[in-house]
Amino acid sequence: MKNKSEQSSKIVLFQSRKIRRVWHNNEWFYSVVDIVEVLTESANPTDYLKKIRKRDEELGVYLGTNCPQVEMLTETGKKRKMLTGSTKDVFRIIQSIPSPKAEPFKRWLAKVGKERLDEIENPELAQERMKEIYEKKGVSERLDRQAAAWNGY
Repeated sequence: MKNKSEQSSKIVLFQSRKIRRVWHNNEWFYSVVDIVEVLTESANPTDYLKKIRKRDEELGVYLGTNCPQVEMLTETGKKRKMLTGSTKDVFRIIQSIPSPKAEPFKRWLAKVGKERLDEIENPELAQERMKEIYEKKGVSERLDRQAAAWNGY
């Protein structure tokens, strides 16, 4: 099985549409233009991105500061530097896209954000969420041992 550094670039699919990604600085970076294209169905996603950067000046500054130009393969197989974003950056970009396809992501981000704020107020909620995750992964015994250690048992 290949590790992430051996799979330095890969195409992922969203609703049967290709989104290029590359392993960079120990995390996945995604093609910003590909994401804009998938969420807007724009005939010219590069121009669409330019327009939303002008409309949302904070986004323009954010992209310029946080989203590096990283080499990726083009459709013709040539390597070109492209604007990319980490998962966190992609979530920020999605928030600025006024598109029905972006709405499920925005609702999910709001839901997760509320859940994390609730967990700050009541840490037991976070512990329960982690237990559910570990149970789904089949490692609930390990979590029980860890919880017992945290609680001093």
